[in-house]
Amino acid sequence: MVDQSFPQLNNLITINDSITDEKYGYYPSKRPIKNLLSYGLILLDKPPGHTSHEVVSYVKKILDIEKAGHSGTLDPGTTGLLPIGLEEGTKIVPILLLGPKEYVALARIHNQIPPEKLAKIIKEFTGPLFQKPPQRSSVKRQTRIRTIYEMDLLDQFDRLILLRVLCESGTYIRKLIYDMGEVLEWGSSMIELRRTKVWDFADEVQFVRLHDLVDAFSLYKEKNEEEKLRRLILPIESALTNIPAVTIRDTAVDALCHGAQLALPGVVAIPKNLARNDLVGIYTQKGEIVGLGTSLLAFDDFFKQKKGISFQIKRMVMKPNTYPKFWSTSDTVISVPENSNSEDLTEDDDDG
Repeated sequence: MVDQSFPQLNNLITINDSITDEKYGYYPSKRPIKNLLSYGLILLDKPPGHTSHEVVSYVKKILDIEKAGHSGTLDPGTTGLLPIGLEEGTKIVPILLLGPKEYVALARIHNQIPPEKLAKIIKEFTGPLFQKPPQRSSVKRQTRIRTIYEMDLLDQFDRLILLRVLCESGTYIRKLIYDMGEVLEWGSSMIELRRTKVWDFADEVQFVRLHDLVDAFSLYKEKNEEEKLRRLILPIESALTNIPAVTIRDTAVDALCHGAQLALPGVVAIPKNLARNDLVGIYTQKGEIVGLGTSLLAFDDFFKQKKGISFQIKRMVMKPNTYPKFWSTSDTVISVPENSNSEDLTEDDDDG
């Protein structure tokens, strides 16, 4: 039975019957803490005065782990949501760069501005915009298009304005406010910025503060109390709710982890509207993420064909030997050369 905690695993269409062996793997919501620390996601509430890199380093020291990585850089002065993947979960957090981000920005207009003119400029800056990253950004400084999906005036006092901005990943909010000031001719500057949403993660009550993480991990290490730590660390599958899912046989799992491609007999269930070239999450029948791939077939093709490669692997997540080796007794996978490299997903930066 698939773990139904994640919406991407619901309502899949079964194309091959199969059962999972309960002796191997874990349902994501029931992972032991040690396993959760290898496949976990923290919705960290970044404090001001620290770089995103420094905050990730703090998390590694607190949890005594070797690897952690964040999605979407925030400037030192910016606060708010900084998703952090733990160990193997670092391979998944770049997916969050595909979704929208929401910010609340406090800005100062360098002159008095009538409300109707402010409303007009907000409307003009909603939609696709040309942006060139600032000099201190970590990405190549070339003009690119970023979309502002929504921009609302939350409050205004004298020359201060409070804005809510829902935008495409990689949008520089400081540059957005500067450009608005240039069009106004009076100039404007950002005073404070907070990120309040990354894709579907938006409930600030669930954001994790560093001192809470310290307390929760201390309780776990000293008293073996897991409840608080489990509330702060989500299964990494939580980051994939907007990516279609497919499930595979237990017999296919370890071969994929060792570099094989996924053939059609190894697939158990697929989403109804699957199309060629769709990016999908590949899961065990327990709901554990194995890796990411793109579909080489459309939905109807899975019922017309009996064999052949069905998904091209883009990124592996699960560690090898999590499931037993079935290579010699199953035709669910086709091996690829050992020097074959899976493609990396495109990564991007955000600005605070």
